[in-house]
Amino acid sequence: MTTELETAPLKAEELKRRVLELKPRVAVFDCDGTLWDGDAGLGFMNWSLEEGLVSRSTSDWIDTRHRAYRAGAVSEMQICGEMVQIYEGLRETELRAAAARYVNEFVKPRIFQEMEGLVAELRKQGTELWAVSSTNKWVIAEGVRSFGIPEERVLAAEVAVVAGLITSTLVDVPTDEGKAIALRRAGLDRPDAVFGNSIHDYAMLEIAAHAFAINPTPALLQKAMHHGWAWFRPAGAEAMSSDVVK
Repeated sequence: MTTELETAPLKAEELKRRVLELKPRVAVFDCDGTLWDGDAGLGFMNWSLEEGLVSRSTSDWIDTRHRAYRAGAVSEMQICGEMVQIYEGLRETELRAAAARYVNEFVKPRIFQEMEGLVAELRKQGTELWAVSSTNKWVIAEGVRSFGIPEERVLAAEVAVVAGLITSTLVDVPTDEGKAIALRRAGLDRPDAVFGNSIHDYAMLEIAAHAFAINPTPALLQKAMHHGWAWFRPAGAEAMSSDVVK
């Protein structure tokens, strides 16, 4: 049974105080919906299709696959992997440049100021910062650059790159239990603090010493209340109504 305090969202200063008082050695962040508003993975895919980065046939194929995903016929892991595989054959330098353009125009303006401030304070404390996401690594690495999270501590949807060319060989697709597995593979069996917004972050929140639900979807909020996890809704955030591709 939860108490009134447990079911109420934290205020920004209370969140910062609680987290900083923990003095976490390691802090792990989901990105879409947690560090910034919206789904940068889906947004980048749609933008890159409009920009003509992939062929029309590939564009039509992934559109069909995403419709099937929303209908429940394609799994979360499948669609997140396919949303990276569609860039097969392109030069990675081209995708990195595209990701930088997209992030600068569409992601940076949607960064949650409260989370940006919190991460900055953790960085000052010497906390080791990690990002875990099912969005492609090009976008995530670019998106968390201003947070001071280096690319080597970004665990995201990724394909192999050979001789500078993107392949369709999946390296990792961290979503659901895969997020916890990716962290364990990196030697983080029990991170001190983990922050996530959707049910797809639940597995990694479960292994945290301290879990924080940020802008939680209804499904994650229910879990947070069950466990007594603290939760926070950033100012201006659009409350997520579903757990589609997060």
